[in-house]
Amino acid sequence: MAPDRFRRRARATGHGGLPAGPGLTAGDGDWWRLGPADALRALGSSPAGLDAADAARRLAREGGNRLAAARRKSLVASLGQRLRNPLVLVLLAAGAVSLASGESASAGIIGAVVLLSVLLDQAQQYRAQAAVGRLALSIALRARVVRGGADIEVDAADLVPGDVVRLTAGSLVSADGLLLQGQDLFVQQSALTGESFPVEKRAVADPSAQDPQQAPAALFMGSSVISGAGTMVVCDTGMRTRMGAISQLVAGERGDQAFEADLNRFGAFILRITIFLVLFVVLVSGMAHRPWLDSFLFAVALAVGLTPELLPMVVTLGLSRGAMRLARQEVIVKHLSAMHNLGAMDVLCTDKTGTLTEARIELARHVDIEGRDSAAVLEGAFLNSFFESGIRTPLEDAVLAHRGVDTAGWRKIDEVPFDFERRRLSVLLERGDDRRLIVKGAPEDVLRHCDRYQQGDAFPAWTPAARRKSAACLHALESSGFRVLGIAWKCVPRTLEDAGLEDENALVFAGFAAFLDPPKADAGAAIADLQARGVGVKVVSGDSDLVTRHVCEALGMRVEGVLLGHEIAAMDDRALAHRAQACNLFCRVDPIQKNRVIRALRARGHVVGYLGDGINDAPALHSADVGISVDSACDSARAAADLVLLRHDLGVLGAAVGEGRRTIANTRKYILLGTSSNFGNMASMAAAAVFLPFLPMLPVQILLNNLLYDGVSAALPLDRVDAQDVAAPVRWDIARLRRFMLVIGPVSSLFDIGLFVVLLHVLDAAPAQFQSAWFLESLATQVLAVFVIRTRGPAIAGRPHPAVAAAALAVLSFAAVLPFTPLGAWFGLVGLPASFYLAITGMTVSYLLLLELVKRRFYRSRAARKIPRAAGHSGSRIQGHS
Repeated sequence: MAPDRFRRRARATGHGGLPAGPGLTAGDGDWWRLGPADALRALGSSPAGLDAADAARRLAREGGNRLAAARRKSLVASLGQRLRNPLVLVLLAAGAVSLASGESASAGIIGAVVLLSVLLDQAQQYRAQAAVGRLALSIALRARVVRGGADIEVDAADLVPGDVVRLTAGSLVSADGLLLQGQDLFVQQSALTGESFPVEKRAVADPSAQDPQQAPAALFMGSSVISGAGTMVVCDTGMRTRMGAISQLVAGERGDQAFEADLNRFGAFILRITIFLVLFVVLVSGMAHRPWLDSFLFAVALAVGLTPELLPMVVTLGLSRGAMRLARQEVIVKHLSAMHNLGAMDVLCTDKTGTLTEARIELARHVDIEGRDSAAVLEGAFLNSFFESGIRTPLEDAVLAHRGVDTAGWRKIDEVPFDFERRRLSVLLERGDDRRLIVKGAPEDVLRHCDRYQQGDAFPAWTPAARRKSAACLHALESSGFRVLGIAWKCVPRTLEDAGLEDENALVFAGFAAFLDPPKADAGAAIADLQARGVGVKVVSGDSDLVTRHVCEALGMRVEGVLLGHEIAAMDDRALAHRAQACNLFCRVDPIQKNRVIRALRARGHVVGYLGDGINDAPALHSADVGISVDSACDSARAAADLVLLRHDLGVLGAAVGEGRRTIANTRKYILLGTSSNFGNMASMAAAAVFLPFLPMLPVQILLNNLLYDGVSAALPLDRVDAQDVAAPVRWDIARLRRFMLVIGPVSSLFDIGLFVVLLHVLDAAPAQFQSAWFLESLATQVLAVFVIRTRGPAIAGRPHPAVAAAALAVLSFAAVLPFTPLGAWFGLVGLPASFYLAITGMTVSYLLLLELVKRRFYRSRAARKIPRAAGHSGSRIQGHS
């Protein structure tokens, strides 16, 4: 059957209840029921794979092996989403009202503000996505395929139906397909099925399978290879896979994450104040019998003045700038939103091997239960490692680095692959009349299945004294920092062809293979740096508690409490959350228990990062607020991570945390300014509308004031931050922002009212002079307040970023000259006598001095108040503490 016809016939069937896609069928069956030969024939492929030209044609016809969720939104759709922002909708409504009222100047300024916010936000988001996309190419998932009979590596996105793909332990299955041949291939497909345990895949057809998940040879995108090796033929790619079909069900918007929800709540708070002020001004003007249109346009201008319309752009600019700064330190930020959680992270959980240690493992000793060198242990470890299938771990490499073990004549019959439940691996070998099962694994798990031990050429049964000797030997090795494997074996009948779990009993214990993995030279300093930044470090390892304790002590990390895997297994989630808070070592844990530890810490209100690079780390990486891996990690770990380190230096984590905190701090500056000086000025205008016989500022002047001030605000994401802002985890606190607004805002209003009195009763200002003078004073106080509020310390000692200083100088210079130009006259601004400028200068300087005093008192009172820890943590929530 021709491949195209083969695929066309599939379009009617779909995938067992999921949205239908062009899967494979043959005759009356589906592709997962086929045998290897039939699948290759139907796809027009062979064990030698496709040739390059055929693969290119299929890629052009079928499209890339990508899910829809990975596609970038169109420019129109992205702009439309930004225009649906509630704050932007307020501006658009204000602009529409101004235009309908004949106020084209006001409408033009509002339109400029909207365009500035939306286009800058879009441009920054596009730049960030493009840069992250370019950087991500270096960690893109790769697949080993057979093309024209030769093994090559290609991007997983370039896989096509008919490709023959090699799989080894640690690989991520990148498409749906059938196993052509496999050896002890176990995969974890919980992403699709929810199964907790790995399942074995065999290259056999099962015509009776009613669902692809039941088919023994079916492999699916998103699964990870736990152990063994195999070769598969790709049957479906991209959105035609089962993962693609599921993604169609969840391809809609995710909804607001917790940080976005906090910002939306802040926006709702501002909108409530805005509505109150607008209604207040309109009501007062109506009672004073002023023109309704003028009063309404003034109220609309107040609404625009209070709206933080640049907030989306400021957030995006801060995130992308932080990501680019980290990129220069060889840290790839895959998801920009992770920058916020990085700044809020207060607990980092890390694997031990390869992160705290060099992962440069050497086989240091091979001993019997009495600690004497044993050739039998070396031989057993070597033969097991030499004949096992799948990817070789550093432990196997360390064993195979030893010479002198003769493998000639030995032949592999079968293998029972490693899994994280039994923590053992067995190979069934034969040489001549000798057929034996050789087992290696975690010492406790191997010892549990032994009824004898080897002592020279003797094989006595266990006695209590022998048990004590083996326990003492193991304890001594682990206390010295060795990672230990138990080696055991037994002779089996020649009739045994398929080894199984039931054969791993009645073993002879040979002894211990002891490996040394020295701590990384920089790990101790990196841990100390993180702890100094307020990030607690917890080690979560599958290794022995004695080995892990030794490594931690070597790195200068104080052990505060140890929790073992079997203890975690006996706890419910509430008990684990309580214990996890007090412990900083979690040892002999499997992947599921690692994941439970992460979730338990998050349940206690922590923002948790996880650093790991192995298959067993993938669930924890996915569950953490910030998943961190390295470029050399296995596919599944890299895919689950939010950050990827290209340089294997733990020291960059401290810098990454600092960048996350810098991002939050600069975003907070913009909001603090918007909730203080802006609010104060708008409240002053609303109050002035009650007492003045004319509008205190023309609507078009309010809008111009807001537009010029936004020019300074746009530079805030580039600003430097105080040392104390990056010294501890930074969590979002809307309540604190409200308190800051209610304290600082009235200070601005106080000096505005003082200026009103001077202008009316001392300088006898005409309406145009009053409006021009207040325009200048209002803009000067807002712009110069940036330099006071941007730092907790003395403003005069702060060093703002040159871009902030340049923007402020440019805006103030433009405003000072504007009243003397034709453009200023168009805005209703007039030149003022020198006495007016003296009054404006005196009020502005006095305001800044009082603002500095109030700011310092505010921070002292906050610092003296104990801030309670959040009771719970959900998703990527950045909670209330500064």
